[in-house]
Amino acid sequence: MKNLVILSGGFDPIHMGHVYMLEAASLIGEIVICLNSDDWLTRKKGKPFMSWIERATIVGNMKYVIDVLPMNDDDDTACDGINSAHSKYKKQYDWIYFGNGGDRNPVTTPGKEQELCEKLGIRLLWELGGKTKVQSSNWFIDK
Repeated sequence: MKNLVILSGGFDPIHMGHVYMLEAASLIGEIVICLNSDDWLTRKKGKPFMSWIERATIVGNMKYVIDVLPMNDDDDTACDGINSAHSKYKKQYDWIYFGNGGDRNPVTTPGKEQELCEKLGIRLLWELGGKTKVQSSNWFIDK
């Protein structure tokens, strides 16, 4: 059985929490990253630490990742990325999952993302890499 795990995030900068999430997701299937835009990071943090192309190059070269997709995140969700990954890969995999790290759960994940996954038959995964946030990009930058 061949599985795909879609992950989304800013990965700005990448840290050990991201690595734990990627390792956990790799036990389930191949990984596609839907990478948040520089504009999204500006809304979230004031400005990106690294540009989209720098972040895409780094996560795209991680051993578990088969693809990095841009997404329109103007609505502050990963819905566009989920749709893109599903459209691109749905015929190549038996199951597609949308994975979330330790700080995400059904309450903190946007309802639009959960509804879209249900509509597309994408299974949801929670707490990849641990039940709590191991490290945050903001913690890393603020040191």
